[in-house]
Amino acid sequence: MFFEGYRHHGRSFQQTYHCYPVSFIDKPQLERGDKIIMPPSALDRLASLHIDYPMLFEVRNAATERVSHCGVLEFSAEEGKIYMPYWMMQNMLLQVGGTVRVKNVALPKGTYVKLQPHTKDFLDISNPKAVLETTLRNFSCLTTGDSIMVAYNSKQYYIDIVESKPANAVSIIDTDCEVDFAPPLDYVEPKRPAPSVPSSKGKAAVSAVQEPQVEEEPKFKPFTGGGRRLDGNPLKNPATPVSSSSSAKEKRPEPSTAGVQNPSASASQPTSRQPRGKLVFGSHAKPAAPSETPKPSASAPAKYAKQEQPEKKDDPKFQAFTGKKYSLKG
Repeated sequence: MFFEGYRHHGRSFQQTYHCYPVSFIDKPQLERGDKIIMPPSALDRLASLHIDYPMLFEVRNAATERVSHCGVLEFSAEEGKIYMPYWMMQNMLLQVGGTVRVKNVALPKGTYVKLQPHTKDFLDISNPKAVLETTLRNFSCLTTGDSIMVAYNSKQYYIDIVESKPANAVSIIDTDCEVDFAPPLDYVEPKRPAPSVPSSKGKAAVSAVQEPQVEEEPKFKPFTGGGRRLDGNPLKNPATPVSSSSSAKEKRPEPSTAGVQNPSASASQPTSRQPRGKLVFGSHAKPAAPSETPKPSASAPAKYAKQEQPEKKDDPKFQAFTGKKYSLKG
């Protein structure tokens, strides 16, 4: 059933029109919103229906299956034509004079919208929030996937509708809607400077410079001090300090056995000699008997500094009556 050229579908309005940009009727200010201009016959049909206000419409390009939503500003177009903002025609891939299907719809009020500018220039505006609020007053609804145009200071900024809640298409008339921004499409995150790694040549140069500055710690050298006598007299032959790194180690002289009455006491002294400059604990030498060991004299320490004297051979023992025999007679 048709009603004045319109297809009647109960309480819904649906009609196909030829679409033209608003610049054809010398109304470029409509580019700042999403309002379209429809013919007067559409108003007659809508008035006979019990529809919700404000009037919202779904526009569909059947050739590309692109869908968007818009409001209506006035009903003054020629019959069979509608005038639409050019940015909406670009979203729907509509050519000038192309056909579009218009259908009235009821959209929920939006609670959340996420926007993404195409360029970083939009963020350079002194107060982008105020500019956006002023621009959206000319809009009736927003559709996820559309790119709206914001005109400011003789420049056009395009913004994508990335997300909308509670539906993919929402009404923004008389509603408190939370707006969030995504990074611009041309935004590039600055690269963090990589930590500079010095080259092998640089490391060699640094080590060559720092190496002479490092001083070796002095090594511990035991028993390098001087000796003192108990009676306060100076040493006749002071001992020279012994270096721990010397390869040839001198042997410490043993005390002379001269003056010992018991020769067996000297035989009991150990034959092994300890190196000079070292202390040896737990020697296997057996101490001589108290009666046989002479008391050390005051000059005894000096004898330890002297070199060991070669042992003297015992003199031949006297033998009685070993001479020649002489006669008194001659």
